[in-house]
Amino acid sequence: MLRVVLCAWFMTLTALLAAQNEPIKYLGPGSCAATSCHGSVKPIPDSRILQNEYSTWIIRDKHSRAYQALLGEVGERMALILKLGAKAEEAPKCLACHALNPAPEQRGRAFEISEGVSCENCHGPASAWLGPHATRAWPHEKSVAAGMHDTRDVIHRTEKCLECHLGTRNKFVDHQMIAAGHPDLYFELDSFSAVMPRHWKVPRESEPGKPAEDAAWVGVREWSAGQAVQLRTAMERLTWRARNERADKKDVWPEYSELSCFACHHALGAAKDSWRQEHGYVGRRPGDPAWNSSRYAVFRLLAKQIDSANAQELDRQLLAVSEEMSKLNPDRNVVAPAASAAAPLAQRIAERLRTMQYGQAVALRMLQRISDDAENIALADERAAEQAAMAIDSLYVAYSNDAKPANAAEVRAAINELFQQLENPSAYNADQFASSLRQIHTLLH
Repeated sequence: MLRVVLCAWFMTLTALLAAQNEPIKYLGPGSCAATSCHGSVKPIPDSRILQNEYSTWIIRDKHSRAYQALLGEVGERMALILKLGAKAEEAPKCLACHALNPAPEQRGRAFEISEGVSCENCHGPASAWLGPHATRAWPHEKSVAAGMHDTRDVIHRTEKCLECHLGTRNKFVDHQMIAAGHPDLYFELDSFSAVMPRHWKVPRESEPGKPAEDAAWVGVREWSAGQAVQLRTAMERLTWRARNERADKKDVWPEYSELSCFACHHALGAAKDSWRQEHGYVGRRPGDPAWNSSRYAVFRLLAKQIDSANAQELDRQLLAVSEEMSKLNPDRNVVAPAASAAAPLAQRIAERLRTMQYGQAVALRMLQRISDDAENIALADERAAEQAAMAIDSLYVAYSNDAKPANAAEVRAAINELFQQLENPSAYNADQFASSLRQIHTLLH
């Protein structure tokens, strides 16, 4: 205990002295790595925090190896194709998401860009709050006021993830980058958090004056609110792309990364065997690429359940987006206002989902709604099917842990089958996926 107090006192003194003369700085993950802070090899009993957060990140979290991904053959080939004029590990375009890349004057002495996506990417520059936040009487709100990002809030946490997993005006993955070899981006907060893995307590310990969080439904809250924030952010992105507000000022329209990759990029076979041609091209002319509706295909079912008024208007705006973006030459003057109108609607639903009470009835109803809409989701494209699989998984984990259904093993096997069908995009078959999703519907009670 004495070591913890001395550590906190020293860091507080250091931070206060630094703050008098220097701008806020990024100090690097080493500043969090002391065993008495966040570097324990295992959780500390009776501690307010786990205290092994740094150890979890450095050993198990892929974010710690994000910079290393730039050093491989694929990264270097991409740099050549994109004519970046530098190696991938030196190019600001790549470092924007594969590392923490602040201005030189914001880097502390121990800062190393090669440490990848580290603590301060998500939690903010630490020089102003590093020491004080370790003291016993220091509230979280003061850290936030000093520059810490409020990742305890599920909306803010999702926004922080989406800065890279979807993009901003200053850093994004466009069709040019995908053609050069970068993976297409997709995201779902609960699933991604589970495999990261989480390095925070679930549920968090309740703070004075605040209700305790229900552990059983943390994942469902992350899934639902995360879906709403992802849709809002996607609509904001589509808006600034339609208005030509990219930071690099390049006028690229339509931006093909907004479309369904698999509408064009899929295995070719005999026409008689094509499930795509068998179903036709609803809502668009044959040959025109479809808009990527995966960020709405599943979420719309939830929106209708919990906020029918906003959901109805959201449906109207998203229909306008989808119809126009699925044309060969979409009119940006139609897309921009519809996408701009959809964004705040999604945000209102996100705010409701952040504080909503979850339970068996909500989870079961959503499981039934998603599996009952099997054909529409499956035909949207592989990305929509992927969102459905992740949603079903998150919802059923919470539901089965709480309800203890007798056929849980059978349902789990059926869910695993969904993921197996998504392993090879070239082999994806919408009819088979829809059939598997309907099978889950028959298993739910």
